[in-house]
Amino acid sequence: MATRHHEESVIQTERPVTAPPPLYKVLLLNDDFTPMEFVIHVLERFFQMGREQATSVMLKVHNEGAGLAGIYPRDVAESKVHQVREFARNHQHPLQCVMEENT
Repeated sequence: MATRHHEESVIQTERPVTAPPPLYKVLLLNDDFTPMEFVIHVLERFFQMGREQATSVMLKVHNEGAGLAGIYPRDVAESKVHQVREFARNHQHPLQCVMEENT
């Protein structure tokens, strides 16, 4: 009886190197009408900050015109911006939230 030998070829491919997705800063912008306490509440609710950190960011918004709420992948950043704007509008505050690429 004849024996057959099967050759198995193994092709080794390198995985393509992919860059991590770009991250985006979510910023709150100062205005003359939104109460400071509301800004603190937004930071606690949507960005999971403790009271002390939220107060610190709120003061940065108030004193410097903008404050960093967080850095996220694009889809998460877009969602946070939308949630904050919607929440502010529903509470009749002009608080603005924007995102910009983290360079």
